[in-house]
Amino acid sequence: MAAAPVWSVDPRTGKQREQVAVEATAQEVDAAVRAAHDARDALADRTVRAAFLRTAADELEAARDRLVEAADAETALGPVRLTGELARTCYQLRAFAGIVDEGAFLDVVIDHPDDTATPPVPDLRRHKVPLGVVAVYSASNFPFAFSVPGGDTASALAAGCPVVVKAHPDHPALSELVARVLRRAAARHGVPEGVLGLVHGFEAGVELVKHPLVSAAGFTGSVRGGRALFDAAAARPVPIPFHGELGSLNPVLVTEAAAAERAEEIGAGLAGSMTLGVGQFCVKPGLVLVPAGAAGDRLVKSLTDAVSDTEAGVLLDHRMRDNFVAGVAERTRLPEVESPVTPGAGGEHTVSAGFLTVPASRLAQEGEHDLLLEECFGPVTVVARYEDEAEARAVLSRLPGNLTATVQLSTREAEGEGRGAELVRELTPLAGRVLVNGWPTGVAVAPAQHHGGPYPATTSTSTSVGGTAIERWLRPVVYQNTPPALLPAELRDDNPLGLPRRFNGRLER
Repeated sequence: MAAAPVWSVDPRTGKQREQVAVEATAQEVDAAVRAAHDARDALADRTVRAAFLRTAADELEAARDRLVEAADAETALGPVRLTGELARTCYQLRAFAGIVDEGAFLDVVIDHPDDTATPPVPDLRRHKVPLGVVAVYSASNFPFAFSVPGGDTASALAAGCPVVVKAHPDHPALSELVARVLRRAAARHGVPEGVLGLVHGFEAGVELVKHPLVSAAGFTGSVRGGRALFDAAAARPVPIPFHGELGSLNPVLVTEAAAAERAEEIGAGLAGSMTLGVGQFCVKPGLVLVPAGAAGDRLVKSLTDAVSDTEAGVLLDHRMRDNFVAGVAERTRLPEVESPVTPGAGGEHTVSAGFLTVPASRLAQEGEHDLLLEECFGPVTVVARYEDEAEARAVLSRLPGNLTATVQLSTREAEGEGRGAELVRELTPLAGRVLVNGWPTGVAVAPAQHHGGPYPATTSTSTSVGGTAIERWLRPVVYQNTPPALLPAELRDDNPLGLPRRFNGRLER
């Protein structure tokens, strides 16, 4: 049987642009993984790794115009958005290069023998080593930042792990272009091109997570697809870590005092956040608890005005468009659900933004309205009107894990008066990032960032954005009573690499 072709498709028209590749066979997946495995030693030198990452950023910037044009043709996200995303991606690569240079991620700890301790302590030296080949599953909605050159790839390479990427079918041509750029950057530092493999096709993705030489996987996508791969990773003869970002409702709680103080501002801010990128951000606010009454009505009026002025947009592919239209229709048929601005089909190839309202009492207990507590990918949010704080808390208690949770407070509440601090504490178990008087769309690349959360937001406690994302691809090893001549350079007493470390209980820098 001939291999299935891989087509680049224009989401603005639904028409095929060009055949990019063919879906990878099991043998081709095996070859890509083995080539990556053979490239491990070339990443052993941290100096080489850091230089490779910086060169990758330079090469991506040099090819910016061609890459942005290709990305826009396959995603319809627009040159401005894509140029910014590519800049973010290059910044991220350089940030990981800096982390590699610093070396703190190795977590070096050295304890000399202590016969006076109970029990006695032998000579112990601990650091972290790379896991091996990492499988990366690209996301559709960020063709740079969460795709071939994105955070999973950058952090894995920084850890010293070669990567095989399963390209997303929504931007296969861009994936091929970016892979070539990264391989060119690798070659400039003597790193084999196999350090970055690329495969296409659904079955190739399944074969990839099952391959015995794959040591870990990173995924960004749907709950259904991510859970299937997560289960496959756990069912292997040798299970592997699977770091998956699956889905998130990203709840927002607006207090009565906040609505009374700045209803119009909150309504306009919500409109901007839920329609950003045609609602295709993983941190889009999908459920907003708004008080019943006059202040809440003003907020909803502001939201209505702002969303009504939003133009129809193109989703990443027509399958997503069909799912969005069907999902909205199913939700609007539920009892007591209203749509002040009706979301749905905006045209043959577009969707229109909108939002739904429902009494919070419908969500406070199990029933048919549970559908409203599931993510609907696209420019729609659910506004649940609550009568009192107990009703709002009852809804929050029913939510699964999320990437973000937000509370909109009044000025006095934000300064510590009233229940502001208590509400922040109540939201903390729900998400990996808690926001006060802001909006969750936008995930800064920073050392303190955490992009993850309780299941199903993610399948692990790790982050896919920020410096600590590198930790996913490392494991600790301790050497006990090992002669100095046999130790890795990172663990020698004289610290020839100048690494931050904890030496005999004291933190050295």
